[in-house]
Amino acid sequence: MTDVPSLPRPASPLDEDTELRVRVVEAVIVAFRSRAFHETDVDVVSELAGVPVETVRGLFPSWNGLVMAAVDRWNAERMRPVIPLMHAHGTVRFLRGIVERNVLDPSLMRLLTSLLNVAATPGHPMAPTLQHEWRKFHALILGGLTADVELGREPETMDPVRGAEQLIALYEGLQMQSMVRPEMDLPASYDRAVTRLRAGWSQDYVEQIWDLDS
Repeated sequence: MTDVPSLPRPASPLDEDTELRVRVVEAVIVAFRSRAFHETDVDVVSELAGVPVETVRGLFPSWNGLVMAAVDRWNAERMRPVIPLMHAHGTVRFLRGIVERNVLDPSLMRLLTSLLNVAATPGHPMAPTLQHEWRKFHALILGGLTADVELGREPETMDPVRGAEQLIALYEGLQMQSMVRPEMDLPASYDRAVTRLRAGWSQDYVEQIWDLDS
């Protein structure tokens, strides 16, 4: 019996909603590429997506929820090609990969920096969700450094808990500087700073020098 090719099924309302959601979320990303966080709202997104404001609000009743959906999608796209670097080369190289991606497209880092202020604002409805995301990132770096020590990529003299704090501070601090100093060579600055940091991880006496409790 000859197989009869199946005909494309008609689009269901669910399919249409999914397509509209993706369209709206992508419009948010487009908006944040050229506008500041406080300059972007539902009206801007509606215009860029080419759909009525009522449609945007029907799909995403909460503006905060729409922003987080855009951040999740955008960050996933940024992280997809660099996650394998952690498994193959370690956490320091993984963060270097993110730095390289951010140099190519600094818009997401600008948005995340704006959201840091929101995350630190007591009582802001987005604060708990944003703090959870930052904690997830810290846990990722901590887990990566722990594995690096076990695999011999980083020295046993490095405490992953303190190492994660130091490495994230270096990574985020340099990127914040680069946003107001566009002439800065961010990858080169990262390489220099992380080389010094790792040299300190290899010295047994560093903890004694910086032990403020002694």
